[in-house]
Amino acid sequence: MEENSYHKTWKDQLHDIIYEADTPIGKIFDITLLILILLSIIFVMLESVKGLPIDTYRFLYYGEWVITIFFTFEYIARIISIKKPSRYIFSFYGLIDLLSTLPLYLSFFITGTSALLAVRALRLLRVFRILKISRYIGESNRLIRAIKDSGAKILVFLFAVLVLCIIMGTVMYLIEGEESGFKSIPISVYWCIVTMTTVGYGDIAPATPLGQLIAAMIMIVGYGIIAVPTGIVSAEYAAERKSKKVNLNTQVCANCHCSDHRDGAKFCYKCGEDLHNE
Repeated sequence: MEENSYHKTWKDQLHDIIYEADTPIGKIFDITLLILILLSIIFVMLESVKGLPIDTYRFLYYGEWVITIFFTFEYIARIISIKKPSRYIFSFYGLIDLLSTLPLYLSFFITGTSALLAVRALRLLRVFRILKISRYIGESNRLIRAIKDSGAKILVFLFAVLVLCIIMGTVMYLIEGEESGFKSIPISVYWCIVTMTTVGYGDIAPATPLGQLIAAMIMIVGYGIIAVPTGIVSAEYAAERKSKKVNLNTQVCANCHCSDHRDGAKFCYKCGEDLHNE
């Protein structure tokens, strides 16, 4: 009974190469993309350096075109290898892929010396390619979920810090006054935020002993405040690792473009599509 065996179409095979990082060829494809993304970012940074030999700029220019053409084919391949292309086109990564690929092509259509600066600014959008890297790092999804889960706690914490800054800024306004640069409550609150975050621009400074004492207390509190959001996210991340006993892979459904399926899963958990196209 050879009915159980199945033949994959070229679209299915293309989908496996592009979206399945758990397969050998999928890993090779992802590693190649990572290398090209990093090379592209290096090229963009080197292009901004003045005084390099002309041959170097020429090499960077042609090298960027090679990378851009590769990513153009990758973008097209991602669209044609799934059943619902709009899911990818309007997704976060789809928009990033488009934004990072278009600028070099737009330079053909924007001409004239007055538009040179605009073209150069558009080409800098290629830096968005670095955001493509997170797609190929499995732990990034877990970190993103931990940040989302701790979002409410962080917002409450930031609100408490803002309230504290308003109170302390008002107190400093009353103590120091305009003579020391605290000309209004908003400026005093600005000073408190700058001091609490340990930035300390030095444009405003307390002059009275009491004001300096309060400023010292605010600075000490600032060091403790910096660690709180990190602790919240770290706790959520640890809880995420403990709760996710089920091993998830990078398999992407060809129908609805959902990822994070369980190892050994035969059907998509969202739309029920056969993941193996049997």
